[in-house]
Amino acid sequence: MRNDFNRIRIWTQQRNITVPNLFFQHYKQLNIQDDEALIVMHLLSFEQEGIDFPTPNDLMIRTHFQVSKLSQILQRLMQKGMLEISQSTDDTGKIAEKYSLYPLWERLLENLEAQQQKVVDTANKVDEATIFTLFEQEFGRLLSPIELETIGMWIDIDKHSPEIIKAALKEAVLASKVNLRYIDRILMEWKKKNITTLGQVEKHSEQYRKHTTTTNTFQPPEQHQPTSKRVSFYNWLEERE
Repeated sequence: MRNDFNRIRIWTQQRNITVPNLFFQHYKQLNIQDDEALIVMHLLSFEQEGIDFPTPNDLMIRTHFQVSKLSQILQRLMQKGMLEISQSTDDTGKIAEKYSLYPLWERLLENLEAQQQKVVDTANKVDEATIFTLFEQEFGRLLSPIELETIGMWIDIDKHSPEIIKAALKEAVLASKVNLRYIDRILMEWKKKNITTLGQVEKHSEQYRKHTTTTNTFQPPEQHQPTSKRVSFYNWLEERE
């Protein structure tokens, strides 16, 4: 039993090799072969042991690959832009070479960002498709070719997000002025004021309506008539400085 404890102690005292889990999840998408992935893990292991530039002979001791095969794998990793050899100078002026996997981690992060952007783009396309349907519902008819082109220009040229266009349509509906000229004026005003999110839209509308909310004229108390409030909407067609 004591020998078992000694073996466990030796095992647990060894340094753990840190390999990002994202590497295992995505190295196939980076066109890294299984044998190349194995060598990457060995390079990380050597690095944590303070050996920055292991030779093919060093790698052969720990793998079933021959030196020629290991040289080919290292060369492939460098050709794919996943591995590079960097140089540094120590305190004595001696130049030392080392393997660097930073290009691999950069490619991995770029791949993740591209995937996330693809998801966002797909969601935006779906959202853009619903905009035309939403306009037709509010207009109570099919959109004309010119109207379709105008909305498309808001998206493709003016770069208004689908949520902002929907907010402008909602503003026009609330003001009972459902037409593209009025909505275009809203979008121009928001763009001039750098309003790009729903939160900014709500804040802007709230600030304006606080100043434009009026009450009916005062009624004598004996009439007991309730005081009503009318909300004024922003006149987006009015030219403003």
